[in-house]
Amino acid sequence: MSGTPHIRTLQPAGWKPAKGYANGMLAEGRTVWLGGQIGWNGDQVFETDDFVGQVRQALENIVAILAEAGGRPEHIVRMTWFVTDKQAYVSRLPEVGKAYRDVLGKHFPSMSVVQVVALVEDRAKVEIEATAVLP
Repeated sequence: MSGTPHIRTLQPAGWKPAKGYANGMLAEGRTVWLGGQIGWNGDQVFETDDFVGQVRQALENIVAILAEAGGRPEHIVRMTWFVTDKQAYVSRLPEVGKAYRDVLGKHFPSMSVVQVVALVEDRAKVEIEATAVLP
């Protein structure tokens, strides 16, 4: 069992552990669904066009919205990342991982990463949705 007392990572016996994410999560509590967050600030202004910079900002946005519900990063059970450039994600994965850990710590919920043709905001390079379960 890992995570907070109301959240358990699902790791089938004999499976190689997922690295940087969980294959599944079991949680009990109040559910919070966060809409897709992109790399702009609370004033809807992009401060950077750098991929990792936008990832960091999107994650900070998730933490800020989650805090409005009384939640913390360790309450996140699911994330879906939409990226416009898979190579930007893969080639900068160590930097993405550092930004992730700086903002969310060492909590790794179930995640998916999907490359998309474009996002609604033209300057956006990443959009991240999250679901959290609060105790």
